[in-house]
Amino acid sequence: MIGEVLALCAALCWTISAVLYREALIDVKPILANTIRSIGTSMFIMTILALTGGFKVLISLPAHVIMLACVSGLVGLGFGDTLYLLSLEVIGVSRAVPITCSYPLFNIIFASLLEGEKVEWQIILAAVAIVAGIWLLSYNSNNSEMAMKRRDLVKGVSAAIATAILWSISISLVNIAVNEASNLQQIFAINSVRVVFLMSLLIIITVLTGKKINFINMDWKNIARLSAGGIIALGLGWFLLALSLIYIPETRAVPISSTTPLFSAIAGALFLHEKVTFNVIVGSAVIVLGVALIFMA
Repeated sequence: MIGEVLALCAALCWTISAVLYREALIDVKPILANTIRSIGTSMFIMTILALTGGFKVLISLPAHVIMLACVSGLVGLGFGDTLYLLSLEVIGVSRAVPITCSYPLFNIIFASLLEGEKVEWQIILAAVAIVAGIWLLSYNSNNSEMAMKRRDLVKGVSAAIATAILWSISISLVNIAVNEASNLQQIFAINSVRVVFLMSLLIIITVLTGKKINFINMDWKNIARLSAGGIIALGLGWFLLALSLIYIPETRAVPISSTTPLFSAIAGALFLHEKVTFNVIVGSAVIVLGVALIFMA
């Protein structure tokens, strides 16, 4: 039961981070939010590396592994997470999180197209389930409200789907890098490269575009929310998932960790006062079922 509990805790971490991001995004734009988040998370990660001697492990990584980690960070944490934050801002936690959690579907599609893997009937059923779940989450039966918010709805759902695609690419890249890791320290170092590279890139873009990150005039609560969300999601969440893989196989750990949408729907209602309709509940459950079918195929 240890592995299952660890994977479930990872899902809870990602839920908590989504709530923290959503509260900060009321006042902070997605790109700036991602920059602040990456700075806070990088400072935390570099502190851990310094205390554990992880810099020696990081330096010892092969050049191509570091390159894969950097590209993975750019695609997943840079473009992907920025779109994720945008979808949270526009359509909320209870809708954005379930849609973005459809990324395993795209991983399977890429594997079948690029590597010629056979697509089992469970995969087809999972695809149908995930598409149906996304439709349920996106559907609004109130025609007048739908007309008023149609543009925002399309924008938020599109950003969430794009996030899922980018995350799947990022995961594929980092998996190649992690395959050459021999211990947990190296895996942590690879993830550290992703986050620190993202921070450096976002800071350079901020400087080149003439924009300033004025921490003094910003609400310290938003800075704390974004930093804490990044640490919980990128630091603790992914660490717990990696640790769960020691005790149980991936086919059990990943579906359990993908239960984030259900927790997000509950958290969105309890803490963010988001309206959770029957469609949101059923859509979340169907997407989780689809994700589970993919990994159990």
